[in-house]
Amino acid sequence: MNLPTDLPREGLRQRTRRQLFQDCGVGLGKLGLTSLFVGDALYANPAEQRGMHHSPRAKSIIYLFMAGAPSQFELFQPKPELQKLSGQPLPPSLMEGKRFAFMESFTRNPPKLLGTRREFAQHGESGQWVSECLPHMAQIVDDLTFVRTVHTENFNHAPAKIFMNSGTPFFGRPSMGAWVSYGIGSEADDLPSFVVLQSGPRGPRGGAMNWTSGFLPTAHQGVPFLGGGAPILNMTSPAGFESGRQAATVEAILDLNRLNLDQAGDPEIETRISAYEMAHRMQTSGPELIDFSSESQATLDLYGVKPGEQSFANNCLLARRLVERGVRFVQLYHSSWDHHGGPGETLDKDLDEVCLSADQPCKALIMDLKQRGMLEDTLVVWGGEFGRTPTAENANGRDHNPHGFTMWLAGGGVRRGITYGRTDEYGYYAVEKKVHFHDLHATVLHLLGLDHKRLTYRHAGRDFRLTDVHGEVVSGLLA
Repeated sequence: MNLPTDLPREGLRQRTRRQLFQDCGVGLGKLGLTSLFVGDALYANPAEQRGMHHSPRAKSIIYLFMAGAPSQFELFQPKPELQKLSGQPLPPSLMEGKRFAFMESFTRNPPKLLGTRREFAQHGESGQWVSECLPHMAQIVDDLTFVRTVHTENFNHAPAKIFMNSGTPFFGRPSMGAWVSYGIGSEADDLPSFVVLQSGPRGPRGGAMNWTSGFLPTAHQGVPFLGGGAPILNMTSPAGFESGRQAATVEAILDLNRLNLDQAGDPEIETRISAYEMAHRMQTSGPELIDFSSESQATLDLYGVKPGEQSFANNCLLARRLVERGVRFVQLYHSSWDHHGGPGETLDKDLDEVCLSADQPCKALIMDLKQRGMLEDTLVVWGGEFGRTPTAENANGRDHNPHGFTMWLAGGGVRRGITYGRTDEYGYYAVEKKVHFHDLHATVLHLLGLDHKRLTYRHAGRDFRLTDVHGEVVSGLLA
């Protein structure tokens, strides 16, 4: 052991384990020890792509996450039997052996069926059902694939959101965007591979755990952008700080980090180096990204954009600009779709408000991507963490329902103008062509050229993947 001879015994006790390992081996022995601890990741750039498993149908994803769980009954699923029996008690057979988000209220006051007050009509050549709440979205139904039988296990918001994003309700696992970044990297040199945008009165429950990199290198975590001003906080240099001086400072910090990497062999130091380099490049790319002055007035009007405003409309346009520049995964969170019937959560006025804020931008995004020839290799996903029950809550709301709800997809290799799957006559449970969140994850990865069973990462003694030990590609959704 090559410990310094002049090191006092007290100093030896104060040395850290990392310092000990730095000094206890030399040459090949030290390299072998470090390799044993961190494997091939030692000098690998954590942001580089690992490669696709097969030819992709999509290059990037725009995930429109409607936080709070939209009601399929008010938007996409008319149910004649539910309308007919509205006001009658829910059949006991639908409640036996089931758990609900508000079990106490269900037991105290057995729920009654609630038909919708919304008018529905069939639209497009495909004859898709869409309600009066979404008149703009109704105009693009022939470009959409409606999946009516999405289901999950979680019925509370935070764990359900985390499950939708990471394939597990437990905190700390990598999110889907992080897995995609880890799997195929980014085509952009001056922007992150995974960007998060938020709008609405509050952020998603679960917070940053929804876009964490978990045990993957932190270079793959989602980077939250702001919709107005500087896209990232502290990205603008202080007044009077010369660019040359800043570049010299950054380079000096990078040199120190590289020395530390050579000595300690910690792959997270490489992530830190990549983060500094990316942040420096983004000081130029960031302001240009959110400068909408290059967009035509027709495009701004299409989205309903107001420059400088933080809104879902602005974020949809920003999402298009991000994927246009090579960003791999853009996730938009828009709240709040949580309609329990209380103040601010009604199925009339409050649902109308959130629909108004989202309807036109969603249509604009699909049309804009299509006009630019980008829809064919950009997968757009729309949906929440679960759906709503066919029963009433507080007279003018609905409870959480993870057993069968609607999402839609567009572009990126999916079929157009179809409805996939069927729920029961009340719209409570998926009964035909069920699609679990794991299946949706497997399908999304497949469209990006990734085999969900082969995209793994060794952690805590075993190989982890987004779909864990579950999931099948839904071939019926593929074009």
